[in-house]
Amino acid sequence: MRLRRLGKTGFQVSEIGLGTWQLGGDFGPVEDHDASTILANASRLGVNFWDTADVYGNGLSEHRIGTFYGKPEDVVVATKVGRSSALYPDKYTKGGIRESLEDSARRLCIETIDLAQLHCVPRDVLEDGQIFGWMDELQSEGLIRNWGASVETIAEAEICLAQPGLSTLQIIFNIFRQDAAESLLDRAKNADVGIIVRLPLASGLLSGKYTADTEFSPSDHRNYNRNGDAFSVGETFGGIPFETGVELADSLRGYVPESTRMSLFALRWILDHEAVSTIIAGVSRPDQIAVNAEASDMPNLPPETHEALTTYYAEKVRPHIRGEI
Repeated sequence: MRLRRLGKTGFQVSEIGLGTWQLGGDFGPVEDHDASTILANASRLGVNFWDTADVYGNGLSEHRIGTFYGKPEDVVVATKVGRSSALYPDKYTKGGIRESLEDSARRLCIETIDLAQLHCVPRDVLEDGQIFGWMDELQSEGLIRNWGASVETIAEAEICLAQPGLSTLQIIFNIFRQDAAESLLDRAKNADVGIIVRLPLASGLLSGKYTADTEFSPSDHRNYNRNGDAFSVGETFGGIPFETGVELADSLRGYVPESTRMSLFALRWILDHEAVSTIIAGVSRPDQIAVNAEASDMPNLPPETHEALTTYYAEKVRPHIRGEI
């Protein structure tokens, strides 16, 4: 597993990280044994960046990471703050954020959090700016080592990038959501802000395994949020209507070499962007981690493939994205 520097945190993190939203049961139930095996496989394969949040399973994901008996010393654990009912959407205070992060630290069984990320807080809160000062203060107090932000739109990312204390930026970026490549990635690189990519497979569309008849469990956001009924529509299938996304994934096969999994092709496309520090790829089964890790060892895609996919996105995909990009 190749490593990359995570911006001004200085951490050397695996190119393929582990997203643990699934460990909270928000994609359907995951048994304790399977959760432990997922974490063990990640550790064994050198996947040393684990991303979680206080609201994943109401703390279950953090608890599972904190009580995992085999967590090695070099694993960087990033959590998030700002989407719990105690704070979101308009009850943000420094004390409330501190209390939430202290609760996260207790569940993670640590004293200091490696990386705390503002979790898709409303734009008006970001524009007000006080919340950034609070994160600076909590860092100076020693509760967190570094802080970053997980955002939903390019505009929100730009607000955060203007903050000197920002160490990382977590964004939606994949073949079906390419806009960050226009200028945001370069600006982050120049500011020494590590880019963490989420939704690398557009909620699974870019695995190429779904059909229009695919069904998801009632507790899976791909069921209840596919039209943005629970939170931002962009967080589910990148904002693309599911049936349209299935058709687009089928049309993408012509760009993927026959001997290559579509999912690995999609992950490699992201890694070819040097500003990206790590990709948080979520898994529901222990065996999926080894497959995702293969992307780190793949050669870069040819320049002509990147050029073709840029055109493909602009002409075929972008017109179908709902919500602000």
